[in-house]
Amino acid sequence: MTAATDGVQVDLGGRTVTVPKDGLYDRYRMDTPLDEVAADPRVPGVDFFRTLPKARVDSPIGATRTPNFYYAMSSARLTMLAPTRAIRRRLPEELSPLEVAPGLGLASVMFFGYDVCDIDFYTEAAVGVAVRPARHGGPGVADLTSALGGDHLHSYVLSLPVNTEIAQVRGHDGYGFPKWVTELDVDITAQGTSARVANADGGVDVAFAARTPRQKRHPSGAKVSTLTSYTRREGAWFSTLNQTNLLASGTSLLPRGFDLTLGEGRMSDDLRSLKPVRAIALDVNTGAQAALHMPVPFSVR
Repeated sequence: MTAATDGVQVDLGGRTVTVPKDGLYDRYRMDTPLDEVAADPRVPGVDFFRTLPKARVDSPIGATRTPNFYYAMSSARLTMLAPTRAIRRRLPEELSPLEVAPGLGLASVMFFGYDVCDIDFYTEAAVGVAVRPARHGGPGVADLTSALGGDHLHSYVLSLPVNTEIAQVRGHDGYGFPKWVTELDVDITAQGTSARVANADGGVDVAFAARTPRQKRHPSGAKVSTLTSYTRREGAWFSTLNQTNLLASGTSLLPRGFDLTLGEGRMSDDLRSLKPVRAIALDVNTGAQAALHMPVPFSVR
């Protein structure tokens, strides 16, 4: 699937980007009527979003509405053990790696396909590390239990390439994430998961392929995970909350038979710098929805 070729220009805080003509953003500017979304055959329902009223906020990308709703999406995450020393070298000093054992932390490479979204279809990939909740002074085992249970993970993102202008500008200028635009293909089905992130020359930055773990269906709202990401913009810290409503998901522990290719590029460089030693889990969601909130100021230690 590719974005529409006919586009219109819109302003985001002084940056001009092109979005699909007559797409959801062109028509509704982040305030999409849920009843209209519910009529889209790709959308499994909108009950999850009816409990999350949107609010108008001012931001570096101008006035906008939050959260950003992802009505139909899929995702894959390969989680790997990595030396704490390597992770710490890539973290700001205010953040600490989440350790699963002495000297070992968690690094992940992730891929996303957003089929129906307030800012229209796009794909995304990420390299990130699990961190302890900022300003949390309690025992690390509690943070680890929450993270591994999927209840609430805290992260710091090193790479976040996308394939559309609006996703890049909103993510970089509005959220403070390390986003850039590149050719990025993601294909996630119940049978297989594959992704390819291109580098600046059109070659392979990162590529991934695996058999999709057996999927289990969940009623809407029964399995909701949360992710808090920390970013720094103009010297100030922010936290961004993402809530994901899992509808069809599966996990393979100590996965084997997958193919992770590191080529040349920003994303592969970031992953290599973490020196991952072993994959411990492959999580694939063939059906999901999400609400991405705008970042809020946050005080770190």
